[in-house]
Amino acid sequence: MTSDVAVPAPETAAANGHGDAHTTAGFGALTLGSIGVVYGDIGTSPLYAFREAVMAASGVEGVATPTAVLGVLSLILWALIIVVTLKYVVILLRADNNGEGGTLALMALAQRAVGTRGATIVLLGIISGALFYGDAVITPALSVLSAIEGMKDVTLTFEPYIVPLTVVILVGLFAVQSRGTARVAAFFGPIMCVWFAVLAVAAIHPIIQQPQVLLALNPLYAVSFMLHHGIIGFVTLGAVFLAVTGAEALYADLGHFGKRPIQTAWLFIVLPSLALNYLGQGALVLADPGAIESPFFQLFPQGWFRGGMVVLATAATVIASQAVITGAYSLTRQAIQLGLLPRFEIRHTSEAHSGQIFIPRINQLLLVAVVLLVLLFRSSSALASAYGISVTGTMVVTAMMGFVVIWKVWRWSPIAAAALIVPFLFLDLTFLAANLLKVFEGGWVPLALGSLMIIMMYTWRRGSRLLFEKSRKLEFPLADLVAMLEKRPPQRVPGTAVFLTSDPLSAPTALMHSLKHYKVLHEKNVILTIETAQTPRIDPAERVKLEQVSPTFSKVTLKFGFMESPNVPKALAIARKLGWQFDIMSTSFFLSRRALKPAAHSGMPRWQDRLFISLSRSANDATDYFQIPSGRVVEVGTQVTI
Repeated sequence: MTSDVAVPAPETAAANGHGDAHTTAGFGALTLGSIGVVYGDIGTSPLYAFREAVMAASGVEGVATPTAVLGVLSLILWALIIVVTLKYVVILLRADNNGEGGTLALMALAQRAVGTRGATIVLLGIISGALFYGDAVITPALSVLSAIEGMKDVTLTFEPYIVPLTVVILVGLFAVQSRGTARVAAFFGPIMCVWFAVLAVAAIHPIIQQPQVLLALNPLYAVSFMLHHGIIGFVTLGAVFLAVTGAEALYADLGHFGKRPIQTAWLFIVLPSLALNYLGQGALVLADPGAIESPFFQLFPQGWFRGGMVVLATAATVIASQAVITGAYSLTRQAIQLGLLPRFEIRHTSEAHSGQIFIPRINQLLLVAVVLLVLLFRSSSALASAYGISVTGTMVVTAMMGFVVIWKVWRWSPIAAAALIVPFLFLDLTFLAANLLKVFEGGWVPLALGSLMIIMMYTWRRGSRLLFEKSRKLEFPLADLVAMLEKRPPQRVPGTAVFLTSDPLSAPTALMHSLKHYKVLHEKNVILTIETAQTPRIDPAERVKLEQVSPTFSKVTLKFGFMESPNVPKALAIARKLGWQFDIMSTSFFLSRRALKPAAHSGMPRWQDRLFISLSRSANDATDYFQIPSGRVVEVGTQVTI
C-alpha cells in the first residue's frame, strides 16, 4: 500500500535560495577532513592498482619488463593528472548546485537548465546513480580484502584466515553504521594524513636506488607503450584505471567540505604522495621483477614494521569503505527526494549535521552484497576486474552532463563547451571500453547491480507518473468542491484538518472519503502539498507558501531541497509568521493509503506493474518520512488499479 503523497513531484522552476550547504569550520579543519573522507578511496589504490596494471602489461609471459613498468607508471601518473586534476579538481568542482556536488546534484542542475526537455538528463542521472551503488558494493570488498592480503607478506600461516577476517571486519563496519559517523570521522583525517606520509616516505629510498624510474614522468613513455602493445596495452589501460577510482568522490563530497579545501588537499598532499608511492613501487620492480607479486607491502622492511603497515592499510581501507557507504546513504536520500526511489526510513545520527544519516534498508542490502562478493571472488586480483566498469560508467555520464551545464548554465557556446569536455569524454570512453573487456572475469557484477537499480528507478518514476495521471482523472477539482462546501456546509467540528496530497488542484482522496463516511468538516481545512526543489537546500524564508482559497479552506505548499529531510511540523511552524494559527495539538493530519492492484492495461508491462506495486508496499510510512506525530494522523484506505 502507498499513500497519495508517495512521490512529491519535483518542481520545474529553480529555487533561488542558497542553503547552508557548507559548514563554518576553519579552512585547515575542512582540508584535514577532506583528506580523511574524500581521498580514502583513491588513497588506497596503491595497494592493488600498480600490481594489477603491470601484471596485465606483462601478458602471458608474466615477466615485468622495464618497458612495461615505465609504460604503466607513465599511464598511471598522467591518468592522475588528466582525469583527476584537470577534469575533476579544476573543472567539475566549479559545476556545483548551490554548493552541492555529485551526479544527482549535477543532474538536477542540468535538468533545470534545459527545462521540460530534460528526459535524457534524468536517464543519465538514473544510470550514474545506479552505477554508484555498484561502486559502493565493490569498494569495501576490494579495499579491505587487499589490505588483509598483506598478512601473507608477514607470514604465510595467515593465508587461510584472509577471507574470514575480511568478512568479520566488513560485518563490524556495517554494524556500527547506525551509531553515526561523527565519532569515527574525527579520526579519519589524522589517520589518512599518516597514511599519505608513509606512502611518500617509503618510496624515497627505492627511487634513489633506481633513479631511472623518474623517466615515467615523460608522457611519451605512456604513448609509446600504448602504440607498441596492441590489445595488451588496451587491457592494461583497464587496470591503470584502478589508480583513479575514487576521483568521483571529490565531486560527490563537495557539499561537505567546499571547493578550496578539496583542491588544496589534492594538489599539496594527496597527488604528491600517490605519485611518489607509484614511482617507489616501480623502482622496486625494476630492481627485482619478482616483487610484482606484492610491490606495495615489499616497500616496507620485513617483520613488525610490515605487520604495522598491514594494520594501517586495514584502517585506511575501512575509511575508504566508510566514504562510499556514507555516499550511498546520501545518494539514496537524493534519489527519494527526486522521485527516483520509494521512501525508505532515514535516521539522523547527528543533531548538528543534517548530512549525517543512516538508512537501515540500504545498510542491510550493501552488507549482504559486499559479503557475497568477498566469498565469491576470494582475492583482490579477482575483484579488481569487477571494479572499473561502474566508476568509468559514472565518469562518462558525468562528462556528458557536465557538457550540458557548461553550455546551458555557464552560457559557453556549444563549440567551446565541446572543446573543453570532449577530450575528457574520449578518455573516459577509452577507459570504459578497456574495462568492458573484463565483463566475463567479474565485470558483470557492477553491470548486473547497475541494471537492477536502473530498472527499479525507472519503474518507480514511470509508475508514479502513471499513478498520478490516473488519480487526477478520478479526482474532483478542488475549487469546485470548496465552492459546494462553502455554499452548503456539512456539520462542523472544532480544530484544523490537514489533508496531504501530491496534486493541489484536485480534492485529496482523504478529504472525499472523510466527507463520505463522517459527513463532517473541520472549522479550518488545509490542503498540504510537499514539493522537492532541484536545489540541495531551500532558504527558510521560501519554505512555506500560503494561499487562502475560502474562509475555511487554505492551501499550503512546503518546499524542501533534495538534500533535506522533510519535517512537516517544523515547516508548518513557519506558517505562524504568515498569519496561520497553527497548533499541532488541535490539528489532525489526513492521509490516504492506497492498495494498488495491477490493471489490464496500465501503460507498463505486467512484470513492471508488479515491481512497482512491490516497491510501493516496501515504502516507508508517510507519517514517519514527513516526521508527523503519529498520534495526530488519520489514514483512509482506498484501492487503486494501475
